[in-house]
Amino acid sequence: MKQPELGKKISELRKAKGMTQEELVEKCNLNVRTVQRIEAGEVTPRSYTIKTLFEALGYQWENQEENAEGVKAKPSPILYAAIGASILYFFLSMFEIGLETEFIAGEPSINTGAFAWIKTGSYLFYVIFLLGWVKLTESFPNGILKIALWIMIGANVIWYGVDLIAMFTTAFNLGDYYMIKVSSFGFLYAFLGLGYLGYKKQFSSIATIMGALLMVAGALMFTGIGAFLALIPWTLGEIVQIALMIYLIQKIGGRNSPEFT
Repeated sequence: MKQPELGKKISELRKAKGMTQEELVEKCNLNVRTVQRIEAGEVTPRSYTIKTLFEALGYQWENQEENAEGVKAKPSPILYAAIGASILYFFLSMFEIGLETEFIAGEPSINTGAFAWIKTGSYLFYVIFLLGWVKLTESFPNGILKIALWIMIGANVIWYGVDLIAMFTTAFNLGDYYMIKVSSFGFLYAFLGLGYLGYKKQFSSIATIMGALLMVAGALMFTGIGAFLALIPWTLGEIVQIALMIYLIQKIGGRNSPEFT
């Protein structure tokens, strides 16, 4: 089914159910403007969005693996890159945290150049992972999460620059602002957690667990005192983030998704 027929069909089904556009978006976790544009035939939604709308309207859609133009949906390459980057970041960041404490204490086990490369990889892989989530918000709309993701990306770019200045100049050192950096990331992780809670209607417990873990980790980091305790919920939250990303890629691509064991 192509536009504008698709939009007309959704509008007819919604009106037959006696539902307003606002009531429909509550069931689908979309925004009103998106539904308005779909019904008006202004945009061609992705297959998952069509499936979600039809399910909310109690309509059986047979072509769940195709988009509105009859072409099988394919996940963006950035999503595959984000999965690989997330795994690399997960392990590299643990190594980076330990080395950072050594440099702050003045007893580094490696030279500054090597540490800079480790930091570069950690920041870069995390940004790629976040960009993957930004891409996912196009298929699974979540306004709060998208804002939180872009702010987190910006913060990573800024702190990466500050870290390099501290490591290669005498302007200041890593320890001078370490707690400020930790607290700022704590706030941003809590914000991310709040954003992921927006998926609780769609993905129920997994979104709730992930959001809660990141909010707890963020709160502990923000205080500074509980920064190391925050590693426990942060680690669990990162694992759930990766798992949910893999699941959503499979939802978008069906048989075109990569196989993960």
